[in-house]
Amino acid sequence: MDAQIENAIQIAWNPASDQNLKGQAFDFINQLRSDPQGWQICLNLFIRTPRASEIVRHVALEVINHAVQARQVGLDGFMLLKDGLLQYARAMYKAADGGVIADNVTIQNKVAQTITYLFTTLYAREWPTFFNDFMDLTRTSNSSVPDNPSGIIFYLRLLVSIHDEIAEVLLPRSSEEQQRDNDLKDLVRERDAKAIASSWQEVLSHWRTRDSRVVEQCLAAIGRWASWTDLSLIVNDTLLSLLFELVGPQNSTVKASEGENLRDVSIVTFTEILAKKMKAEDKLELIDVLRIETVVSQLLTSPALNEMRSTSNYDTDLAEKVAKLVNSTVVDIVAVLDSSSTSEPAFLRADSQLKVFLPHVLRFFSDEYDEICSTVIASLTDILAYFRKKAKFNTDYQMMLRPILQAIVAKMKYDETSSWGAEDAQTDEAEFQDLRKRLRILQQAVAAVDEPLYIDTISTVVGTIFEKFQSQRGQLDWRDVDLAMHEMFLFGELAVKAGGLYSKTKPVSPAAERLINMMFKLAQIDIASFSHPAIQLQYMEICVRYSSFFEANPQFITRALEYFVQFMHHKHPKVKSRSWYLFQRFVKHLRQQMGNLAHTVIQSVSDLLTVKAELPEEDSGNDDMSSDEDEDSADATFNAQLYLYEAIGCICSTRAVPVENQVVYLQSVMNPLFSDLEACLGSAKAGDALATLQVHHLMMALGTLARGFSDWTPANTSSTASPPATAVSEEFAKVAEAILVALESLQNSFEIRTAARFAFSRLIGVLGNRILPQLPRWIDGLLSQTSSKDEIALFLKLLDQVVYGFKTEIFEILNALLSPFLQRVFTGIAEPITGTDDEVQLAELKREYLGFLVVLLGNDLGSVLVSTTNQPLFDTVISTIEHFARDITDFPIAKLAFSVLIKMTQTWGGPDVSSQVSHMSNGVSVHPQPTLPGFDQFIMERFSVLCWAVPTNPEFKPKDAQGRQVLGEAANLQKAIYAKTGAKYLSWLRDAELRGMGMDDATMEEYLGALCNLDGRAFKLFFQNFVQRGDR
Repeated sequence: MDAQIENAIQIAWNPASDQNLKGQAFDFINQLRSDPQGWQICLNLFIRTPRASEIVRHVALEVINHAVQARQVGLDGFMLLKDGLLQYARAMYKAADGGVIADNVTIQNKVAQTITYLFTTLYAREWPTFFNDFMDLTRTSNSSVPDNPSGIIFYLRLLVSIHDEIAEVLLPRSSEEQQRDNDLKDLVRERDAKAIASSWQEVLSHWRTRDSRVVEQCLAAIGRWASWTDLSLIVNDTLLSLLFELVGPQNSTVKASEGENLRDVSIVTFTEILAKKMKAEDKLELIDVLRIETVVSQLLTSPALNEMRSTSNYDTDLAEKVAKLVNSTVVDIVAVLDSSSTSEPAFLRADSQLKVFLPHVLRFFSDEYDEICSTVIASLTDILAYFRKKAKFNTDYQMMLRPILQAIVAKMKYDETSSWGAEDAQTDEAEFQDLRKRLRILQQAVAAVDEPLYIDTISTVVGTIFEKFQSQRGQLDWRDVDLAMHEMFLFGELAVKAGGLYSKTKPVSPAAERLINMMFKLAQIDIASFSHPAIQLQYMEICVRYSSFFEANPQFITRALEYFVQFMHHKHPKVKSRSWYLFQRFVKHLRQQMGNLAHTVIQSVSDLLTVKAELPEEDSGNDDMSSDEDEDSADATFNAQLYLYEAIGCICSTRAVPVENQVVYLQSVMNPLFSDLEACLGSAKAGDALATLQVHHLMMALGTLARGFSDWTPANTSSTASPPATAVSEEFAKVAEAILVALESLQNSFEIRTAARFAFSRLIGVLGNRILPQLPRWIDGLLSQTSSKDEIALFLKLLDQVVYGFKTEIFEILNALLSPFLQRVFTGIAEPITGTDDEVQLAELKREYLGFLVVLLGNDLGSVLVSTTNQPLFDTVISTIEHFARDITDFPIAKLAFSVLIKMTQTWGGPDVSSQVSHMSNGVSVHPQPTLPGFDQFIMERFSVLCWAVPTNPEFKPKDAQGRQVLGEAANLQKAIYAKTGAKYLSWLRDAELRGMGMDDATMEEYLGALCNLDGRAFKLFFQNFVQRGDR
């Protein structure tokens, strides 16, 4: 059997094996894993002499580990494993003649893992001598000192493995596993921690000058165990003298590389010991005992971190390790300072330590390598958060803020080796921008602590660079200019936080005043003339962000627009495409100040308005890794181009431009698009994909032009915008007609319907009620037989917009169109679901359909649902709502369905009658007066029963949060019915519903009393609890 298993493993892991044989071999090994006796065979295979190959022994251990973890091994089996593996370890790592070749690292780690699993099961009772048994491996026979290196290495590996299994905080554990691990740690501390700590001291004392590998492994074990072992057993003169020696000048008795490794391991050991949780006073004492500040200072003056800092030999790995040590130390110090329970002596001690360590934090924070800088950001964040609470009362902390802010600003600058815009530097650029975001948060923290300092510092930095730019006539490193521009952009978070720079022509704050001065300087020194693309982009971003400056100082607008136009023709795709978007933002903010520039601007960008569609490459959709459009791609170019059309619309529409000029400007932009549309239509009809895409683009451009032209929407009384002049609307009527012709010709194209729907929603604001006569054509075109559920749902949203805008003006049109339109909606709802996307689209269609009904009822158009024309479809409408209200698989839709029923009840139920008589008296009841004859009886027979359809469904869970919301709406519907029908509804409930549900008289009276006497909110809660009570 052993030979068969060995052969299967060899075949399975041999790259040259036949694939069929490989499959059979893996099947065999998997059967071995599931065989309750398989681990025993593998144990014999692993410990046998002569040894099997490495891969065979590795797989054998894997099978054993699987059996242990899958609980296929009983106590007798564990004892068998214990005896076998302990005997193996003694033979392998404590051979008297020294002639045994030790396992390689991979096998050692695997064996240590297996023995660790045995430890977790047997240590408490069956194997109390566990640690003594493996400590014995560290000595050769008859020796009193740990002089067996192979045994020591294995023993230390086992200790690391045990820590990782029972004490590693990053390892997820179940509550049972956590309890087991806690119990094991307690037992180790009680039984063996002292002996284990002594073994470390003995190993370090004997091997510190003999074998660096042993020292490294021992320090690694100490660092791991320090987090859960009594530090008094670990931190002693022997360990500290060794650590101080190792982090100091390299020992002449070891090779340079070995000395560096020992030094690095020692630093990590310092960090791990320091990470142990303890009382504040004890932590401060530990920082002093470990002499962390001395260690850090010594390392910072070492050649690796000092002389080599600006060279290619700079030891970044060492710098990062020391930075982690500094970060951990400072985080602990700040935690002590920020604790309300810290004693006065401890506070003063921590305060002193913070002042000592801050320069070290700033040293690593200012390191040119961003990875090293990022390492101490956590501690600097904690410092600033603490200063925000205390700096106002502590002048020392205020003094410490200036170097912190200066370091943050300096780190904001691109380093000397960086390049901007190069394809091979995209990853570095993204990482730097991410660092800048973190630095921005730190700057905001400084500003929150000391706003005047922040204002003065940033103003000085920006002003100094601008002065250099002016004096050197623009001959300045682009990185310096970028720093000034970036800080100026960020400065606005303080300066314009109230919404603008000015209040009645005066700066709103000292920060705003400084920023206004920066903007004057920016405009006067003509910084946009700097040729670097990064500066040009920053310039436009700043102009957009601080557009209120140009409102107050319109004399600078013309020059800014000239630069925008220049950058919009830039050869760099990133500058070019971004500038089109920023131009639209700039123009939109300042449209009223640009009326006299409209003609010039349109002429300047007219060459950029040519729409040219390009079919995507066939494999362009296969790159799943790319989430962003290529800035130079056809899609990205066209999407950016739409911003130009919107900007042109903004400029044309300003009050300063006479109506006749508005018409001329619009025609100059529209006519080329019309001509192109007419020219492409024939080819598109014939199935030319490129021509169809061109038509799509032209329709989108025309729709975007309309969006830019008008902010007005019908029926929006809160807006100050006014509808366009009649002459302008007539021009856009031509746009609507052209798009409709294209839509009617290419109705089966999804892309064309999408573009037409986009244009329709934008044309409402420029056409007003002129669009209403065309509404039947829009509906016919946008809802073809091939329209998806998603398209129907989107069009329902558009109709919501039309209904809200025109209300009863569209009654006649809607009356004629509603039935065929709703038939199309019902067809979409009834279509079978073929996948997840279909399911999502169906839910959206249901939601929009119900929402559309609410909009109709809420805008005095409910009568269109019951008109003579649409009466035949009314019962279908009610049936769909009833179906949705009963559906407990989709609570949001059910809730919305009840909302529609409530709205119908309120719309057609007539005046409220419930308040005029109490059901408890013998008074004369007031009869319902519905606006629709018989509607009172209808809502009791059809609507009321739905309130019980959900809670009586056996699958309904009344404690479900969404289910309770549906019950709440059902309760609201009952209150609405009662309000319109009064005592008649109470009688109906008693005789036709509640009694049939098996309620006794007392329960019915309780229920009816609650319906009558409680307000809506109270009855809603009553009904929810009533249903839950009945479910018990």
